[in-house]
Amino acid sequence: MANDSSFDIVSKVDKQEVSNALNQASKEVSQRYDFRGVGASIDFSGEKILIKANSEERALAVLDVFQSKLVKRGISLKSLDSGEPFASGKEYRIESSIKEGIAQDEAKKISKIIRDEGPKGVKAQIQGDELRVTSKSRDDLQEVIALLKSSDLEVDLQFVNYR
Repeated sequence: MANDSSFDIVSKVDKQEVSNALNQASKEVSQRYDFRGVGASIDFSGEKILIKANSEERALAVLDVFQSKLVKRGISLKSLDSGEPFASGKEYRIESSIKEGIAQDEAKKISKIIRDEGPKGVKAQIQGDELRVTSKSRDDLQEVIALLKSSDLEVDLQFVNYR
């Protein structure tokens, strides 16, 4: 067992980069001419990101600004979980959150992809909110990484602890 190679599949987001993107979006919203007088704002409220504006279109425009800031900072939009705009009094709100970790059903789906389409002799174990993939051949592990990158999954994956 000592000569097996392995890597972990995780889904993590750099909180500092999210915070920076949020601050940039907030600054842009406060300075842009088309957001003047519409009560548009974006900020953290606990674990959630709260977007407010006086119309549904403006709220979606603020969300779009935030998404562009995330992309510029190298954060996948798969990590952003946004709800639909809903009316709250005289304003519209959108609640968003940042997803971290691989949910159990997603982990099972990834494990099944590795089992069905991956090279023989590659094993995937679910460990909490991450997966460990082991194999005797490092080439097989590289093949699994390429397979998962080309798969269309709902989570943003990173491959760490490759040894």
